[in-house]
Amino acid sequence: MTDEQSRDLYDRALSVLPGGVNSAVRAAIEPYPPFIERGDGGHVIDADGDRYIDWVMGLGPLLYGHDQPDPVQAAVQSHASEGPMYGMPTEIEVEHAEFVARHVPSVEMLRFVNSGTEATVSACRLARAHTGRDKIVVMQGGYHGAQESTLVEGEYDDTSPSSPGIPDSFAEHTLAVPFNDREAAHRVFEDHGEDIAAVMVEPILANYGIVRPVDGYHETLRDLTEDHGALLIFDEVITGFRVGGLQCAQGKFGIDPDLTTFGKLIGGGFPVGAIGGSAEIIEEFTPSGEVFQAGTFSGHPVTMAAGLESLRYAAENDVYDHIHGLGERLRTGLQDIVADHAPEYTVTGTDGMFKLVFSRHGPESYDAHCAGGCAQRESCSRFDTCPKTAADVARGETDRWRRVFWPKMREQGVFLSQNQYESQFVTYAHTEDDVDETLEAYKNAL
Repeated sequence: MTDEQSRDLYDRALSVLPGGVNSAVRAAIEPYPPFIERGDGGHVIDADGDRYIDWVMGLGPLLYGHDQPDPVQAAVQSHASEGPMYGMPTEIEVEHAEFVARHVPSVEMLRFVNSGTEATVSACRLARAHTGRDKIVVMQGGYHGAQESTLVEGEYDDTSPSSPGIPDSFAEHTLAVPFNDREAAHRVFEDHGEDIAAVMVEPILANYGIVRPVDGYHETLRDLTEDHGALLIFDEVITGFRVGGLQCAQGKFGIDPDLTTFGKLIGGGFPVGAIGGSAEIIEEFTPSGEVFQAGTFSGHPVTMAAGLESLRYAAENDVYDHIHGLGERLRTGLQDIVADHAPEYTVTGTDGMFKLVFSRHGPESYDAHCAGGCAQRESCSRFDTCPKTAADVARGETDRWRRVFWPKMREQGVFLSQNQYESQFVTYAHTEDDVDETLEAYKNAL
């Protein structure tokens, strides 16, 4: 394994790209990230010709790995050959919206945009306009894109922007509570209920080690928002069409949010975002309503074709059975390994997502644990010590994961996400051999 080409490319990139990258997380790998040349099914090949089993999968937009099924590829090529874009509506936008509305329980109508960030920005604006209120409740450590309303740090109503360049006045309207803390949720509505426009929550904290909700948590948020006239927004940019299949995580958990933000898989690997919900609320967007929302590339025909055909193929084939089965095999195997080598660590994930969280505290035994990954089951022997909030994950051995463990996995040909927090993804292209080889690498690295 060599790094000469990646090092040279990074050296060039530092002269023309800030930090040598176009997204900060890509630079988390030190001293420089490998530059990827191409993908091949469930694998990637870097600029030096090194081949890896890829569990990053573009950080979530790929359901089929790096090889699209023939119908998806044909649809992409067909729409690309007919012209890049038109600045006018096309039939494929309508078909894609109809497909999503048929399968996602809470969605009657959608507005397609160009990124997950744009979707969450637009959802916050829509919620504020619909309720006539300003405050947004978010989860500490939850991630909703690079937008001013949710890039905050601090606790409860003592928040401040987490990035320079954001006026303090934005953070004044953002209330941050711990995920899975029902008492904090009740308190924030007792104190600020008349001013809260919406609660925005990932159904699973998917950008912070994969933390699932405790029993009844989302039901609590649903009841509180309904009782106080606020909206519940599920940010399914990561979980949408991955957790819970075509019904998304909201179908898996049996919760109907008022608004849902989508990204990643809904575009079949191309840049995309969307806001879905009831017709009553979504029609408040211009031009049917007064809440301004527009975008030159929104509903791009190539993206719409890729997204629609990707989801259609999943509906007509055993895509989710294959992915979820491999995910279960991977997480179960990981639990067997950490039970022997690092019982304080926590295996997390569900369906086609997985992660090993380097938590510091846990029982010495995995007896009576949640099989197939932490499910926040109260009867589990690890329930009192498993991570339930972003802060719990952050207290783990995050530097060890990044500086020692990640390089050991890469040396064995396994490519994991760039830090302790980002999710890892199973796709239709992965095989049982990929899982078994990865598990052997975990065993050696631990």
